[in-house]
Amino acid sequence: MSHEDFRPAPAPTSSPGGHRRGDDAPARPRIAALDVVRGFALCGILLANVGPISNSGDAVKAVAPGTGGDWLGLLVAQRFFPIFSLLFGVGFSLLLESAGQGVPRPRLLLLRRLLVLLAIGLAHMFLLWRGDILTVYAIVGLSVLLPSTWLPRWAVAGLAAVLIATSLIIQGGHYSLVPGLFLLGSALTRYGVIGRIDRSTWVPAVLCLAFAVAAVPFLWTQDGTGDSPAFSVAGLLLAGAYICAMLVLLRTPLRALLQAVFAPLGRMALTNYLTATLLVLVAARVVGGSPATWPTTTVLMIAGPILAVQWLWSTLWLRRYRQGPLEWLWRWATWARRPPLRASR
Repeated sequence: MSHEDFRPAPAPTSSPGGHRRGDDAPARPRIAALDVVRGFALCGILLANVGPISNSGDAVKAVAPGTGGDWLGLLVAQRFFPIFSLLFGVGFSLLLESAGQGVPRPRLLLLRRLLVLLAIGLAHMFLLWRGDILTVYAIVGLSVLLPSTWLPRWAVAGLAAVLIATSLIIQGGHYSLVPGLFLLGSALTRYGVIGRIDRSTWVPAVLCLAFAVAAVPFLWTQDGTGDSPAFSVAGLLLAGAYICAMLVLLRTPLRALLQAVFAPLGRMALTNYLTATLLVLVAARVVGGSPATWPTTTVLMIAGPILAVQWLWSTLWLRRYRQGPLEWLWRWATWARRPPLRASR
């Protein structure tokens, strides 16, 4: 869920004095826009998940925000998980590029990373909430994303288009969109689009307008179940509009504010995603009542303080440490070598 592992964990080397130290070679520059977009998506995912998590008997579907007349149904439900899925494919390919420069068998490293994610997801699913997405990501990563690394990039892009279209036509989207979105993110990385993601203003501005206009008829015709193809198409188009809108705003004087607000959340996305489940479960007990009858204001009253706490925690933590605690453990398991945690002065 993060592109934090762009270089191998530093191997011990000898200093001039004969002491062993961690070789902190300069890391590949972070793509700040990805952290911002990921943090923004994390906020939307929490809004969409408050109802399902609180309604612990419902595994996947949102309790309330599927209705066309509710603004959560129009702007939030199934609008943010496509962003997260796309970014997962992006991060996977960025890590493959980086690992290929530092280890002899980079795919073995990625296999280990996905298996660890599967273990985390299963623990989250069976201990806290059956609607966990990490298990889906790990399984799809193992079955689709990892094998795709042997394909040329044009084949990955074409397969992404076929899988997304097939999902919308046959199953109406939702989780079945994940394989195609993974491959789309991988293809964008391999074609160099992600490396140039924050170098243009007009391209994302035009795309944002196009996505928003194209989404209008699907928003108008979507039904209240959240299972219709129109609902999923609207979700994909709005997700594209959201990404492009953030990229445009990052080219304005608002960049510093957006980075301060969303980047800490995005850099600790795994930690924040998992801890949000615990915090929502606690908040639901305090609020009481049936989540199915909660108004939108109740969802906001739960999600808002949780995001505020997570932003504060993430900001303070990253002042002293390179990664979130779970991101650090995940990286340790990925590289099979303990990476440094404390940030360099």
